[in-house]
Amino acid sequence: MSGQDLFSHEWMDGKDGFSPPARNERTNLGEHNRQLSLGNGNITSEGSVLDTEDPPPLMETRLYKRRWVMLFLFFIYSMSNAFMWLQYSIISNIFMRFYGINTMAIDWLSMIYFLTYIPLILPVMWLLDNRGLRDIVVVGSAFNCIGAWIKTSTAHPDMFAMTFFGQFVCSVATVYILGIPSRLASLWFGQQEVSTACSIGVLGNQMGIAIGFLIPPILVPNVDDVNELAYHIKIMFYISAGVATVIFVLVVIVFQERPEIPPTQAQAQARSILPDEYSYTASILRLLRNKPFMLLVVSYGLNVGCFYAVSTLLNRMIIEHYPGEEVNAGRIGLTIVIAGMVGSLICGIWLDKTKTYKQTTFIVYILSLVAMLVYAFTLNQGHLWVVFLTAGLLGLFMTGYLPLGFEFAVELTYPESEGTSSGLLNCSAQIFGIIFTISQGKIIDKWGTLAGNIFLSIFLLIGTIITGLIKSDLRRQKANLQAEVQTVSSTGSVQDYGATASGSHWQRQS
Repeated sequence: MSGQDLFSHEWMDGKDGFSPPARNERTNLGEHNRQLSLGNGNITSEGSVLDTEDPPPLMETRLYKRRWVMLFLFFIYSMSNAFMWLQYSIISNIFMRFYGINTMAIDWLSMIYFLTYIPLILPVMWLLDNRGLRDIVVVGSAFNCIGAWIKTSTAHPDMFAMTFFGQFVCSVATVYILGIPSRLASLWFGQQEVSTACSIGVLGNQMGIAIGFLIPPILVPNVDDVNELAYHIKIMFYISAGVATVIFVLVVIVFQERPEIPPTQAQAQARSILPDEYSYTASILRLLRNKPFMLLVVSYGLNVGCFYAVSTLLNRMIIEHYPGEEVNAGRIGLTIVIAGMVGSLICGIWLDKTKTYKQTTFIVYILSLVAMLVYAFTLNQGHLWVVFLTAGLLGLFMTGYLPLGFEFAVELTYPESEGTSSGLLNCSAQIFGIIFTISQGKIIDKWGTLAGNIFLSIFLLIGTIITGLIKSDLRRQKANLQAEVQTVSSTGSVQDYGATASGSHWQRQS
């Protein structure tokens, strides 16, 4: 028996070791509206009982320990890709001199990630619905690996075009990454841990950004000798390629589509509709007509677009006020992301405990705006320790917002595909990321960093107002709550609203 067969035999739940086709997971919204009365009903964290005329039958649910293995594999895969996004921009002054290019060219080595995402996200979301989670992750990790190896041959001043092509291939992998955390969490994790799992999935990308801020300034010192510089750049590229290769092999061998038995009643109901009752095009149109979700799409894009611009232009902002501090620029970026990872994890745990999606999203958005203003007005004070402090505050809230947007979107759009909703969120973020990066870069060149950061703060204010206008309609929570209410009525026992499915008669841990 091969390693793959052994792993499947011990960890897969189907009799033949294969998961059912992923497209069986999707549902018809009209059918679910009839079953769950979702069309006009709202649920808040304070709700207790929601009436339904014909509640769906309860189904068996189960949590599998290997869900953490799937999450870890995605974590390191996303981490590898995010590292390669920032390995140029955080030492942009060094690469500009090495390749003989201007600031716009070096910025496009980062912005190509945003541009690639926009035209490819709709076909990749279609593939996610029709081919499943495993195929998407395998293909994405393959692109990530191929792009990394292309860049290993570009440590020469005449190879900018080829290194740009390698970065483009890596950017294609991003399309197969950014929409996955909410989908992976919903497919594998229980009701009371799904937001935490989504946060951890997002943390993989943030960890890669953190390493991308920290490692390149260490591996590639600002030396004058071109041959020595080429040697250091080649070492960084080969390390990236080696890590990407190991991750690709692990994904091919280990990563699985979904558990045999769903983790929640919401997922069980989402699997119950036949594939021919689901239309991808109709799903997109329903999402575009969902006003609360579309408001979230815009506000999410504004917030994350600002984060992308700050990340891409961080080296230029720091070097302008603190010349020769390339290493500290990377450390400040690392501070932003580590603080953001803490914020993401706290927000995920908080959502699992309280289910206060809109309230938490709104408060974090306001704090992101405040942190951006504080960072803007303290960057030029001449004290690096102040920049570390304010940048950490910015990362805590702005990066902590990422999983909030994903999870709030899933609640507003259930039972639509989690990959579709998160894909539209990320598409908005990429569009605003390009606009903000180009605009802020030009503003910094003409008027300085303060004007550029005030420019971003204005759009964060607009996003805060839009977030306040979103109507909270927590459809996924409604489905899970109805299942719990039905359990209470069928067993005659009293059960708290906050009780987890894992603690009920219907969910067991293996």
